[in-house]
Amino acid sequence: MPTATPRTNRIIQALPEADRARLLKLMVPVTLSIKTVLFEPAEAIDAVHFPLGGVVSLVTPLDDGSIVEVATIGNEGIVGVPLVTGGGLAVRAISQVPGAALRLSASDFLREVSGCESFRALTDRYLQALFGQISQAAACNRLHTNEERLSRWLLMSHDRVGVDDFAITHEFLGQMLGSRRATVTLSAGILQAAGLIRYRRGHVTIVDREGLEGVSCECYAVIRDELDRALGDRATSDGD
Repeated sequence: MPTATPRTNRIIQALPEADRARLLKLMVPVTLSIKTVLFEPAEAIDAVHFPLGGVVSLVTPLDDGSIVEVATIGNEGIVGVPLVTGGGLAVRAISQVPGAALRLSASDFLREVSGCESFRALTDRYLQALFGQISQAAACNRLHTNEERLSRWLLMSHDRVGVDDFAITHEFLGQMLGSRRATVTLSAGILQAAGLIRYRRGHVTIVDREGLEGVSCECYAVIRDELDRALGDRATSDGD
């Protein structure tokens, strides 16, 4: 399987050069393998992560042991905010598609957000887009078919990892769809029969990106466009 090369995090790339250079000096490169748990619900968060590739899911664990995905984060975002000193979130963060990331201590993050206007503004705009994603996904999960939702998820992951072939398990796809293994197999089989993807245990390959966009519900474009607006034109125009 092709391995996703480390890309850039779009928030870091959108910063003015001096702010970006200062922030990068504080960061540590890490690799997030599949099923890496970054934090648990209500657990004090000691660091935030800026994915370069791969996908991290925010999931809500339930009393019966099942979990439900509420949002995904890739190279457009930050894992671990909103963050206050000693605070936590009501979700678990778990690496769903493996990839590289940059780790920043919670204390450094809070200091930079407080003292750097450009970083604070980008973080605030990203959080608004993240909350929008959570709201959109809630509506999507209620109203759209498994095939539409799976297409949305695959398109968002494809945007983030930057390669056509990536690792993903039946277990995680089931959590994303809120469905049993048989339903996941059926939905992936429908997309595969249509020539849009190739799916084998543990791996998916995007074969027809345009066709997959045609099958996906409108939620993909809504979420993508909101994230693009939050990050602004500097994310692609800085030239570094």
